[in-house]
Amino acid sequence: MNPNLSRLQAYPFERLRQLFATVTPNPAYAPVSLGIGEPRHATPALIKDAYCKAINDPQGGLAVYPATAGVPALRASIGRWLQRRYGLELNTNTQILPVNGTREALFAFAQTVVDPSRRVAPDLPPLVVCPNPFYQIYEGAAFLSGAQPYFVPSDPARNFGQDWDSVPDDVWARTQLLFVCSPGNPTGAVMPLTEWEKLFDLSDRFGFVIASDECYSEIYFREEPPLGGLEAAARLGRADFKNLLILTSLSKRSNVPGMRSGFVAGDDALIQQFLLYRTYHGSAMSTVVQAASIAAWDDEAHVRDNREQYRAKFARVTPLLAEVLDVALPDAGFYLWAKVKGSDTDFARDLLALYNVTVLPGSFLAREARGFNPGANRIRMALVAETAECVEAAERIVQFVKSRA
Repeated sequence: MNPNLSRLQAYPFERLRQLFATVTPNPAYAPVSLGIGEPRHATPALIKDAYCKAINDPQGGLAVYPATAGVPALRASIGRWLQRRYGLELNTNTQILPVNGTREALFAFAQTVVDPSRRVAPDLPPLVVCPNPFYQIYEGAAFLSGAQPYFVPSDPARNFGQDWDSVPDDVWARTQLLFVCSPGNPTGAVMPLTEWEKLFDLSDRFGFVIASDECYSEIYFREEPPLGGLEAAARLGRADFKNLLILTSLSKRSNVPGMRSGFVAGDDALIQQFLLYRTYHGSAMSTVVQAASIAAWDDEAHVRDNREQYRAKFARVTPLLAEVLDVALPDAGFYLWAKVKGSDTDFARDLLALYNVTVLPGSFLAREARGFNPGANRIRMALVAETAECVEAAERIVQFVKSRA
């Protein structure tokens, strides 16, 4: 077996299951889960209609093998979206590649980019730099590519942006891939242009690739939408997108997590090599999903409606929780990242036992690095259910915190 498999840690939700194994939730309350970030707003009818029409297409549907590069119509649809959203004109043949959601693409891209034999010294394996807290796929992708993850903590003083200045040059010299997440999971932080400029300069100096996970980009609470990585590069005169790839999906934007549809875009040299990898990887997107994806990327009305639902929900829930927790409206995304008194695992376990509400301990989403775990004493709450259910959960949390005071 691949020895790197032994380096993988349990996924946060498996750790949550173990934490709750001996807990009996209070039956006086109906269960409410704020634990998993799975969109639960209704899937738009136009996407379902396109899916059903495609599955019955006698010339396509499930009767043909899909091409790894996707159909030209899907790449063109994605290109139109990038132009509308960011004002960018990308070559749809060389700079855009459909993928089966960001999760599989993040993992596969690391396997494409990392060269474990390229080392600054024989005993120093390459590094994949990740935010901390983070999406656990980054860590697994690093280990199974033959690299080691290096975690950069978020800084509450920087609105939970990453403390890139804390990374020494000898770490950057070993870095082959940098994962960034903007808007961030779980913090909701959006990277400003100055931060992008810093990372691009470091990439030029040390030669590493940047993979920008942007799957929460369409759920935001301010008038100005979050800055994207390709948009930042273009503003800084890097129209070739050298050593940069962005990854995003329809799951959060269009409420279709079960469709597993997204794309990567950026540096055409990286796209070419990633396409080669994927040809052997066997991860071509079904033509049925491609047809539904075209309908999704071409429509913005359902995205605006989805965003307004989240804005209304957060406007109700955030002030309630702010009465008893250190929590504030994030830049974007559908999580609240709250600081709690005492242990985050005790908080989550006791909340379930007494009020039948599930939240995710922040320490499960981070790693201890250089002496501390930046997720400790925090919880992540995914406000994905309907507003009434989220408000009910918030009211129970308020009661719970007050009872512990």
